[in-house]
Amino acid sequence: MSDIAREAPLPEHADDVHTEAAAWVAERRYADDWRDEDQARLDDWLAQSPAHMVAYWRLDAAWRRTEWLSAIRPASDATEHRMLPLMLKMAAAFAVIAVIGVAAADYLLTPHDRTFSTAVGGHETVAFADGSRIELNTDTSLRARMNADQRVIWLEKGEAFFQVKHDAAHPFIVMAGNHRITDLGTKFLVRRDPKKLEVAVSQGRVWFDAHTPSQSTLLMPGDVAVASANSVSVTRQSARELATELGWRQGVLVFKHTSLADAAAEFNRYNQRKLVIADAEAGAMKIDGTFRATNVEAFARIARTVLGLNVADDSNRIVVSR
Repeated sequence: MSDIAREAPLPEHADDVHTEAAAWVAERRYADDWRDEDQARLDDWLAQSPAHMVAYWRLDAAWRRTEWLSAIRPASDATEHRMLPLMLKMAAAFAVIAVIGVAAADYLLTPHDRTFSTAVGGHETVAFADGSRIELNTDTSLRARMNADQRVIWLEKGEAFFQVKHDAAHPFIVMAGNHRITDLGTKFLVRRDPKKLEVAVSQGRVWFDAHTPSQSTLLMPGDVAVASANSVSVTRQSARELATELGWRQGVLVFKHTSLADAAAEFNRYNQRKLVIADAEAGAMKIDGTFRATNVEAFARIARTVLGLNVADDSNRIVVSR
């Protein structure tokens, strides 16, 4: 991965975008004479920016779930004329509230949601009727809602590789904590650890909504976004570096000048029998090579024969030290 991070671009005037999106949703849902020309104008506005699409999808989905707009629709044309500016302001605010609520509550669980998980060392591929596929890495859990109206995945923990069949009318969305990843026609990786979230795009584009709106950004092929509690950074990876990161899809771990401590931590994601690096000096040593993800014995052998370290082997763990 490159050591040079580029700042995530700011989204265009979020309040204005939400207000415009609210106006489009209101017009489309309640105009008695919605025509093909109106749909063409909407399609043009959506195509101008990924931010337009994301804002429109969010608000439209929120209204479908709550029927909020119909509840406040005025009874007369005169009242409607007076209420329209207020409605649009309320709609923009509601869009933000809806997004926060979705992130906090993870939507409402429905009987149609399906849960998929893998054990430590597991690897599973899930195929959906729309042609999309998800590969789950070790110790991963996710929930999927895939139907005619919604395509939403909640990644609870772990790592998954997404190959999405793009459908502009039904966006494919991945929720990971208070972050949201929206497919714009792509293949991408999402890894959720306790302290950070990583999104890596290998093909196409995704719109990444961070916990802080100003850090939301469009990710292109080779982009890797890493979000922690307080920050988001975006760096670039080469095709070879991305392939290395996806080595687990072939059951291997690839290390290139990786510290022994980091390599051991990666092995421990895949194995019940853990590697313990007993001291900082040993942990700082570097290692290169390709290993089967479940072959901790090979890793310990390299540590002993190549790096000259002490290896204490018992039934539950392997301790490596100077």
